[in-house]
Amino acid sequence: MSEQALPRYGTIDAAYGTTLATTAPEDDGAVYMVNLMKYRDVADYTDNRDSTISGRAADDLYSPLDSLAAVGARPVLFGDVDEQLLGDGTTWDRVGVVRYPTRRSFIDMQALPTFRESHKHKDAGMASTIVMGSQPMAVPATPAGVAAVEWTDVPHPSTDDDGPVVVVHVVRFHDEHGARSTPSEMELYQSAAAKAAITHGVRINAWLAVEGTIIGDGRAWHQVRFNEFPSKAAFMAVAADPGRLAAQKEHREAAIADTYTMIVRCAVNSLADSIART
Repeated sequence: MSEQALPRYGTIDAAYGTTLATTAPEDDGAVYMVNLMKYRDVADYTDNRDSTISGRAADDLYSPLDSLAAVGARPVLFGDVDEQLLGDGTTWDRVGVVRYPTRRSFIDMQALPTFRESHKHKDAGMASTIVMGSQPMAVPATPAGVAAVEWTDVPHPSTDDDGPVVVVHVVRFHDEHGARSTPSEMELYQSAAAKAAITHGVRINAWLAVEGTIIGDGRAWHQVRFNEFPSKAAFMAVAADPGRLAAQKEHREAAIADTYTMIVRCAVNSLADSIART
């Protein structure tokens, strides 16, 4: 794994890598790898070839579908970032989620000849990435007295020009012990924001607890939330709701130490179905 051991696009967490490789079979199980991707403007190959293709195009060449299939893994969400609303530093280009049948299968894939051959394109195209191993969380129940709304009945339904979007929240809480739970301040925000979100057609695809970041920039993350809306306009209406804004200032900002929030246009989205079958 020498080529993959020292990637140019992030730092490997060796301790979490050991966990992935050595979890006992009886304790192992499916893991959802959440990928945030930032591309180079022009692909940079280490074999000194002349390259005029973009980093995004190089990543498209990488596309390790055969290697994923060989270990029983599959992409369950993949899309381009339409707009990044929160987060300092990196502005991400794409988001993907891959379901691996076991933690060990993620490590096994790295050794496949097909993966090692295709990895040169990822190395050339990727400026930076965060890859988080995650597990499904329980999601809040619909508040009493608030009924879910069909997408055909919302104020901003899907149109040909503005179809469904997934709003991705990557979150690190102030309380380091909150990795697998939600701080009370965040729960208060969720409760206050829920009515507006439900009115505008939110569907929770998944909330994931991060068990480890196999590659990144050294930061630990606690949760990644995937909330689907019928349109970008629907989410923006929720974002502008006065009640939600007040709750954000009072509660959400008190709970969150660091975050990325992105509106993603998905080419693949079977995340909710995948978790429902788990």
